[in-house]
Amino acid sequence: MHPETPTGYHCMPLENITSDDFVFHGFVAGNTNNSFNAALTSAFVTDFPALNALGISAARLDIAEGGAIPVHTHPSATELLIMVQGEITAGFFTTSTVYSKTLKPGDLMVFPQGLLHFQVNSGKGKATAFLTFSSSNPGAQLIDLLLFSNNLPSELVAQTTFLDLAQVKKLKARFGGRG
Repeated sequence: MHPETPTGYHCMPLENITSDDFVFHGFVAGNTNNSFNAALTSAFVTDFPALNALGISAARLDIAEGGAIPVHTHPSATELLIMVQGEITAGFFTTSTVYSKTLKPGDLMVFPQGLLHFQVNSGKGKATAFLTFSSSNPGAQLIDLLLFSNNLPSELVAQTTFLDLAQVKKLKARFGGRG
C-alpha cells in the first residue's frame, strides 16, 4: 500500500510508472448538444492520474454559437482561461464589482478561487478555450443546477431567490428539478 497524497489518491508504485503515465490523449472537442450548448473536456486527477499531488489540472472548453457556461464557482481552485478560437465574453463577481471582458484568440483571463464567474460565446461560430486550475480536482458548483435541479419546493426557491414562481417552475422543468 502506498501513501495517500493530499488529494486523497494513492501514489503509484515507482516500478510501475512509465512515460505513458505522464501523457493525456483526451483533449478532444466535447459534445455541445445540451442545455448549455457547451462542453468541458477535463484533465483532472480523476482523468489523468499523473496530476496526483501536483496541484494543477486542465480542461478544454467548447461553446457552440449562442451557448454559455452559466454562473458557477470552483471552491478549490483559481481558473485561468486561454482563448484559442472564436469569441467569449467572460466575467466574475465580487461583492461590489463585476469584472467582464470580451476575449479573442490569444487572450487570457483569470478567475480567482471561489468567485462566481461565467463564460458566454459572444461571437459567430464555435468558441474554444483551454483552462488551467490551481488544483488537481477543482470541483465546480453551477448555480443554475444547484437551484433548479433539486426537489426543494418551488415556493421556497422563489421566496429565497426573489424570482417569480412561474419562472422557478420553468427553470426546474429545464434542469430536471421537482417540487
